[in-house]
Amino acid sequence: MLLHLVAEFDLQRDVVPWLAARGWAAALGTSENSSAFYVVNVERNGKIIYTWKGNRRNTHIGLYDLQTKQNEHLYMFERDLRIISCSVNNERTLLAVSFRQYTEEERVSRLLQSVSKYLTLLIEIHPINNVRVLKAVDSCVRVQFLYPVEGRNTSTESHLLLVSEDKYIEQFDIHVVAEEEHKVVIQNSGQLPRARVADDLIWAQWDMMEQRLFYIIPKESKSTLKCVQFYPDENFNSILESHLDISVNDTQLKLVNFGYDYCQDQDVASRSLNLRVFTSKAGEDARIDVLQNCSIRSPLMSTVLDCHVGRMYAVSISDSALLQFLQNSKRDSERLAALHCALLCFQHTEDLEMQIIWWISENLSTCHSFDPIQEFIIASLYCRMCPETHSLDKLLPYTSLLDWIGIIPGVTCATDIISLPVLEFQNPKGFWEKLNSNLESVKYAEPHLHYHNNVLRREWRNLSEEREERTTTAYLRNIFENARKVLAHLDTWDSEERLVPLFQEEDYQQQLLMGLMVAQLKDHLMRHLQYVGKKKIDQIVLDYVANLLNLVHRIMKEVWRRYQLHSCIFCFDERGSTGEFAVFHIMSRILEAANGMCMPLPPGFHTLHLGLGVRCLPLHTLLHYIDNGVLHLTETCVRKLLKDLDDSEKNEKLKFSIVMRLPEALGQKVCQFWNHPINANFIARKYVKLLLEKLGKRQRSRPMPERLSVPVEFLPLNYLTNMLAEIEKQGVQPHENQGHVNVRFVEETALKHTMTLLGLKYS
Repeated sequence: MLLHLVAEFDLQRDVVPWLAARGWAAALGTSENSSAFYVVNVERNGKIIYTWKGNRRNTHIGLYDLQTKQNEHLYMFERDLRIISCSVNNERTLLAVSFRQYTEEERVSRLLQSVSKYLTLLIEIHPINNVRVLKAVDSCVRVQFLYPVEGRNTSTESHLLLVSEDKYIEQFDIHVVAEEEHKVVIQNSGQLPRARVADDLIWAQWDMMEQRLFYIIPKESKSTLKCVQFYPDENFNSILESHLDISVNDTQLKLVNFGYDYCQDQDVASRSLNLRVFTSKAGEDARIDVLQNCSIRSPLMSTVLDCHVGRMYAVSISDSALLQFLQNSKRDSERLAALHCALLCFQHTEDLEMQIIWWISENLSTCHSFDPIQEFIIASLYCRMCPETHSLDKLLPYTSLLDWIGIIPGVTCATDIISLPVLEFQNPKGFWEKLNSNLESVKYAEPHLHYHNNVLRREWRNLSEEREERTTTAYLRNIFENARKVLAHLDTWDSEERLVPLFQEEDYQQQLLMGLMVAQLKDHLMRHLQYVGKKKIDQIVLDYVANLLNLVHRIMKEVWRRYQLHSCIFCFDERGSTGEFAVFHIMSRILEAANGMCMPLPPGFHTLHLGLGVRCLPLHTLLHYIDNGVLHLTETCVRKLLKDLDDSEKNEKLKFSIVMRLPEALGQKVCQFWNHPINANFIARKYVKLLLEKLGKRQRSRPMPERLSVPVEFLPLNYLTNMLAEIEKQGVQPHENQGHVNVRFVEETALKHTMTLLGLKYS
């Protein structure tokens, strides 16, 4: 199973031994009493309230603390009662209980028609003192104490919600005072202050974690969903009102997350609204095949309570089962969901990342509607970065897919235009500040808040093309300073010797892209997170780009280990192994993913990729990859290639093919490392081209001189020597800045090259 259930609480395991030690468990074994041993409620602080019947048919209420694993006896009724609802305040000084006194048949048989069927009590339990009647009615009532936020001291005041089957909700305000011997008693002797929260509702849901109440009021035209926020030191305020386009007339009241009464809930469920409001943190029901779904509740985050058997589970996703599901899935929708789920729900352990990366390396060609490398990198960055800062999840991309076009079996999604809710302002603390912040962010969204790489790609392309003109500008200096900070930041993370030889050279293009990403991501965050501050945003951006590079290195390290590669990839006198070819293919897909997202790669990536390509690919394929931009010629790799390989016919052809494809600036740097006539030919042709270009500039203002007669009757050579002679005659010496060149050697190599191209024999 994908879900992993761990029983954090079990009535039989955690309560029965405690009852037995006190002589209260004898009656539990009888079939008559076994059904009266059940969980009534789970409070916000994790305290579990349960009830059981004693030997004399007394009704007991107990409490279990999930933190301390201790039980506590709260109260006992000397009668056989059916507890409907129960709640204890945060200080465990007050207990609210709602129970059924008699069934209708019992009232008739005992002539008790004037006695109310249900009773709701407020009991002082620290220590046990007075009992107050809150309700004595013929309709069922649910009770729930409000819980303050953590760290607030509200021991002198408690607030209690009463939800009546007669379709109204009230709040009672209870003040207590401490007397001698640590007694805590209710302060006011008369009626408790109360306030009406809602009337005429037909559905209500309690959000325990956020202390919010959602309820629906039916109207003739459209029903209305409302939300009330409760505060620990104030009253309650309505914060949301939205019209619902559903028919809810003549429906019995349905309550969600207000405790559990097995008999009544079973009866109501078949005739009431099956609705849930999903909020950010609260669990609202779950359908888990191994449990009885009719009695399942989700009282706390990542927990489910099986009320029928009295067991509460901590729910997590089984990492082994999810990875197995990822391995076995054939649909892209399942793979994408499993991949994101694994990255989002699990801690980023090395073993987990290793298994995911291995799966990616095996399935690069089987995922048709998404790129698994892109999703791994983007989703991993999102999961690592977003917990650091509030609202960062709205600004960073969580997927590389702008529009998912796949089909998920069994799921239908339709978009409809709905009217915006009417927000009633009654001074709810913190609500409007957050709303204004979100609205401020929306102003800058064109069309999405999430960071996108369109501008980055355009700026990178422009700067790459204008390198010569802008290398000294302050703007570029700032960009490269950004890149330097990223690499320095990365070095502090990974001090161990790197298995993969990356980060060991300068890479202008990648450092340019790094610096640009830092600059543009910083601008993006500054527009929406002004309140965070520049220093914090700088740190977030550096972490993001450094994490990105680290994830690429992580992928490389795992595939390096898997195929047991080592530094021999830079020995060009051997052919590559099967493992090297597999890694070359994975690196090609990493490059493709990086190009698609316009993300930087670690310096040295292209050198490593080219080295594997030289070892693994036949020459024509290698040149095809270079010509199509899959492989990038780097100074480090080309220099080593020219120096280390001998000048056999095969190597000569390889070197010449590489040299012919070098950009001019790079060619001038590395060609000196190959002492060979072909290379001299290349240098000579470059040199002549330079002479001709400079000569052409001077000849625009004066006519061409007559050609000098030469003894060799070969037109290409005639033209060349005429030009050289003319240059020497004019005293132009452009070679002073280019190094010494032997003119006779230039003539001979030019002739040899020309005759070779014409297929003529040269001697």
